[in-house]
Parts: sequence; structure tokens; C-alpha cells
Amino acid sequence: MIGGGFVGKFHIRSWVAVRDADILGVVGRPDDNTAEEAVALVRQLGVGQAKVYESITDMVADPAIHALWICAPNFARIEIMEEIADAIEAGKGELVGVACEKPLGRNAAEARRMLELVEKVGLLDGYLENQLFSPAIVRGKDLLWSRGAALTGPPYLARAAEEHSGPHMPWFWEGELQGGGVLNDMMCHSVEVAQFLLTAPGAARDTLTPVKVSAHTSCLKWLQPHYADRLAANSGGKTDYRNRPAEDFARTLVEYRDSDGNERVLEATTSWCFVGAGLRLSMEMLGPEYSLSVNTLDAGPKVFFSREVTGDAGEDIVEKQNAEMGLMPVVSDEEAEYGYVGENRHMVQSFLAGTRPSENFSDGVAVTELLMTAYMSAEQEKTIPFPPPDLATFVPAVAKGEWRP
Repeated sequence: MIGGGFVGKFHIRSWVAVRDADILGVVGRPDDNTAEEAVALVRQLGVGQAKVYESITDMVADPAIHALWICAPNFARIEIMEEIADAIEAGKGELVGVACEKPLGRNAAEARRMLELVEKVGLLDGYLENQLFSPAIVRGKDLLWSRGAALTGPPYLARAAEEHSGPHMPWFWEGELQGGGVLNDMMCHSVEVAQFLLTAPGAARDTLTPVKVSAHTSCLKWLQPHYADRLAANSGGKTDYRNRPAEDFARTLVEYRDSDGNERVLEATTSWCFVGAGLRLSMEMLGPEYSLSVNTLDAGPKVFFSREVTGDAGEDIVEKQNAEMGLMPVVSDEEAEYGYVGENRHMVQSFLAGTRPSENFSDGVAVTELLMTAYMSAEQEKTIPFPPPDLATFVPAVAKGEWRP
């Protein structure tokens, strides 16, 4: 059994369906009560007798904990991984593995550093990209490759989009803290799931080679004075989109060559401007004589509430919910539908078996490098050959507070 510890907030509910693992500890920021809330939820759900640890080193030192899930904000990734590595090197404890939420780093240098640290101390590493483990994606890919691609040829185009009305926490909106805007925040999902669809089942990632990246970014909604003022008010004046905006819309095309030299195209779109029922994930894959289409807002039942049904704002129907009345789609089991259950089950099973997860820090590095190239393309308003020569040192203008749409 894996005894796990969490750094930061996490989709703990997804662990209800994960076998052979308990959540035994949580470390949170000292300036809020997130860790206490997470521990209470763990115990309520019956997925472990968790407790709050004062430090990551204390968690590493506990012999009952075998793996850590890093779910803290983007700007804390390196500091956390360095403390884990330092604790292990100093002999204060042992771990089997570490899993880290997306994105692996705010730029290519940070992502590379995360990979270097796990390799340095010999840990198994898992990159927490949930959408690859969505049942609709797993089953849809299997069917199209085993039937359509086997008879008529491999797919040549994959599209993925993630859209909602904006993040919950103020730091997500800050280019410096988050590493960018919506492109860095959400296109890490879309790029990876689209490439996953284009890659043959069981094939290595490098069977597709990215050769060109073209991207566009805009701030369509949240730069408007009314909405910029709302962000400032919600953050106590820290988020200043009038002077330091981040992109709230991004679109990227990645051109690949497969092992036979054939062109394959990935199209990704992300937005903090979508006002609908809530979070919308959509994916498509097209081949010579077949196609796949997934839309999470069309995945389950629908309910209707008249204007006479009033209540407090919440997210009891769908993540990033924007309304409590009218016609609403219901995502019956968000943790499973979005891939969190499958993702965590795979990480636990891999760590128990002593094998590196199929989605790991190397994949996280590859995603980050594509995103940074997309930022270059958007800033220079041209297609960028991949990999660009200055990729290792590049930091997006939005992450430096210098970007203007």
C-alpha cells in the first residue's frame, strides 16, 4: 500500500475509487487553512487517517509516507522539489516517488530543473495530466486506432479546447506567479491530450516530432475596465490588469512529422472568457474515414430550474459553474469524467510496481517547451521552428509584466 502526502490543495475526492493507497498527510501554506480543510475531507471520505505536517521535510521523514503529490501553486514547484531532494540526500527519509500537478514549471528552465531533481535522488516521477486518463478519451482513442486507423490509416488532426470563465485563486491571474495567462494555465492540458490522441497506442512520445509552432494570444474580456476592476477588488488590489494584463484567450497550432515523414497537426484553444454552464472540455480527432468528438457538457443528464428556485452560488452541478438557474448540464462524476480517478490510480499502481508512470516529468518538460515556443510565436507574430535556439532561457513577456495585447 502507498501512503501518500499532499503539498497544497488537491482533488481529494478522486481518491475514493483509488485502491491500495491512503492519504496520510498534508502540508499547506501557513497563511490559510487549506491543509486543515483537506485533512477533514480526507477523513470524511474515509481515504486515510491524514494529519497536517509542519513541513515537507517532516512528511518525507515519516516512514509511513512513500510518495508525495505536489499540488501547490506554480511558483512554489521548484522550492518544494528542492526541499524533497535535500531531505532525501540528507538521509532524513525515503520515498518511492513524486507526482506533480501541471504545469511542471513556469518555463522550460524550471521544468528541466524539476526533472533533474527527481533523477538526482532516484525517485519515480509522475506528471499529473488528468485529461489523458478521461474514460471518454481512453476508450475513444482505443476504438479509433484499433478500427479506423487499422483499416484506413492513422489520424492526421487532433483538436482540444478548455474553456471557462476564469480561475478561482488570485495568483492564477498573475503572470509572474503563474508563469503566464491562460496559455500556460490550461493549454498544457490541451496540447498534451491532443498529442496523446495522435500518438499510436503504446508508441513512444518521440514517434511524433514537433517541427513548427504558431500561436496567437489576446486579452479579450478581462482587460475591459469593468472586469479589470473586478479582478483588482477580488485580489485586494494585487491583480492589476489595467497595467499588467495576462492573456485570457490563446490558440496554438503545432505541426508534427511522424516516423514516416507525414504531417500531423495539433490545434489547441483555451479561454478564460467562456460564459456557459461551467467548465467545457472538448476534443476531436480526425482520420481518413473516421472521427472522434468529446464535449464534457454533453456527457450526462440536464436539469432545469426556474427563476423561482434561488440559492447561493456554488459548484454543485459542474466545475466553474456560472449560474444556478435555467437549463444546466450535469457532470455526474466529475472526478472520473475529467480523468482524476484514472490518473491517480495509474500513479499509485506504478509506484507500487516500482515502474515509472507512463505520464512523467519528461512529458511535463516536453509540454512546457511547446508552450514556451507558443509564447515566442505569439510575441513575434510568426511561426517558430521547433526547437528554437533560446528555448532554455526564454521567459514569456507576460511572466515579466511586460506583455501588452
